[in-house]
Amino acid sequence: MIVLLKKKPNKDELTNLIDWFKGMGLNVHVSEGEERTLLGLIGDTSRIDIDLIKALDIVDTVKRIQEPFKNANRKFHPDDSIIEIGGTKIGGGNFQLIAGPCSIETEEQICTIAREVKQAGATMLRGGAFKPRTSPYSFQGLREEGIRLLLAAKRETGLPVVTELMDISQLKYFDDVDVIQVGARNSQNFELLRELGHCKKPILLKRGPANTVQELLMSAEYIMAGGNENVIVCERGIRTFETSTRNTLDLSAVPVLKELSHLPVVVDPSHATGVARLVGPMALAAVAAGADGVMVEVHNDPQHALCDGPQSITPAEFSMLTRKVMRVRGALAR
Repeated sequence: MIVLLKKKPNKDELTNLIDWFKGMGLNVHVSEGEERTLLGLIGDTSRIDIDLIKALDIVDTVKRIQEPFKNANRKFHPDDSIIEIGGTKIGGGNFQLIAGPCSIETEEQICTIAREVKQAGATMLRGGAFKPRTSPYSFQGLREEGIRLLLAAKRETGLPVVTELMDISQLKYFDDVDVIQVGARNSQNFELLRELGHCKKPILLKRGPANTVQELLMSAEYIMAGGNENVIVCERGIRTFETSTRNTLDLSAVPVLKELSHLPVVVDPSHATGVARLVGPMALAAVAAGADGVMVEVHNDPQHALCDGPQSITPAEFSMLTRKVMRVRGALAR
């Protein structure tokens, strides 16, 4: 339920109203805009007498939210969320370029790529330490050693880092990681999402290969319901009947998510297409669709990469892509 207050509500009356709602067992989210203050009520609101609330002097209107996701709902939080990550921001007009290898292989490899993508314009570094693989015989990542190497690259370049958490038992290795990624395979691991709700770190939540937009937002809701509002949602392609690409990149999800939710939206064209030559065009299309960021896999030697080499672009190709991205963003700003 949403309670929209009149302009400049009396502070004592507002405090009393919030305390009253909390006394009914409801969680109250206060959103203060330039013009109005909005109260978002979470919990069993069926007992609330809407006519009684509307009759209060400080209340303008009262509305019930029909969608099952509340915290992630734009009705609940009209303004775009802006999430701070290691001195940078994403959302609300703040755009980020996230780049790095699918898997961390050696210290030289991750540090070299980190330097090159930063020079090319990347603002965040991605790299996989714990790798969920379809085959148990495929390279599974360097695990905690990979985290150590990723943090070495962070110290050298100053770039905030993003890496994937597969299981809550691994959280002890993520103290100095800036953004925890929840991969597509874990997008509906509700126990993991619930636990991450108690963590204040930003969470980059990928859409599952068979998830609807609403299911993605409901997964975000699990994290936010636990108290962590620092959620970034990521479109990374869905499984369809098409075989020309690894997945089908659903770019229509970007404006839909922006319409339904206030959370920042990132697009991953690398996992979506699985084909290096398609990464650039889809990244530019994502920017044009309104994405708050693009996450691209970059490797200095894709042919010999231990994981996902066919979808990785080189640092030189990434440098050309960043210039095109900036031109598209500039055109949109006119």
